[in-house]
Amino acid sequence: MVQDDPTGPVAPAGATGPAGHALPRCYRHPETETGIGCSRCGRPICPQCMVDAAVGFHCPECVRGPEARAQSRAQAPTTRFGGRLTGDGALVTKALIGINLVVFLLAGYLYKPLADDWVLYSWASGGARAGVADGQYYRLLTAVFLHTAPLHVGSNMLALWWVGPNLERVLGRLRFLALYLVSGLAGSALVYLVSGSLVASLGASGAIFGLFGATAVLFRAARQPLGPVVALIVFNLVITFSVPGIDWRAHIGGLVAGVLTGIGLMHAPRANRNLVQAGTVVLMLAVVVGMVLVETARLGG
Repeated sequence: MVQDDPTGPVAPAGATGPAGHALPRCYRHPETETGIGCSRCGRPICPQCMVDAAVGFHCPECVRGPEARAQSRAQAPTTRFGGRLTGDGALVTKALIGINLVVFLLAGYLYKPLADDWVLYSWASGGARAGVADGQYYRLLTAVFLHTAPLHVGSNMLALWWVGPNLERVLGRLRFLALYLVSGLAGSALVYLVSGSLVASLGASGAIFGLFGATAVLFRAARQPLGPVVALIVFNLVITFSVPGIDWRAHIGGLVAGVLTGIGLMHAPRANRNLVQAGTVVLMLAVVVGMVLVETARLGG
């Protein structure tokens, strides 16, 4: 999310784990090391391929076998964190990229008033504009889909494509979408809370940083080397605090929300996993609402 600079998060290419790491590699994703194998056939499987089983995890091939199909007629197979296995594991990621690009074309070229209608304004009572404190709470979400320039939207969408599909496959579509939106809203809420009355902020960077944070939680849960994702986060934080015009508040708010939401989604006990995961999302949204109400009251809205 930026104020007037088109730079967004950047995902550096070519990140790898420590040299000489001896873990086996996933049989479907040979670029991914893993210490977990299918409890039925023994194939090494990464978090993308893990399917909950009565004991341990199964690989997709074993899940699709005749015996497994007979056992799972009443319930579709799920990933390690409760998401359903689907044919296109990146559908929501693609949809989000498409929506962001369409909104960018509309607001930037085809219907420019849309940018002013959707950007995150805090407070402008008595002036030419109204903002969140005047009751336009939708701006906290709509600003997440606005971008200032091709470089801004391009860098954000590249980062979304770099980390989104992996998270979507392991979390499932609904959980991934909730993670993205909660992170974006948390970024907007922190901007609103600490920026004062004259802020104008926009961009998907808060949501993207939330995905970065959740990716770190995923690597930790899967016992993968944290070096690449930590380097990714540090790299983008350096850009955040060194390039003028980037709204660091949205990035930090999104990052923290992504980590906390990711912990709730990925460490929920199996016995009541859906309840804990839903509760995590509701709790994070309650925090966002609380931040907004506090600042609105302070501004006299």
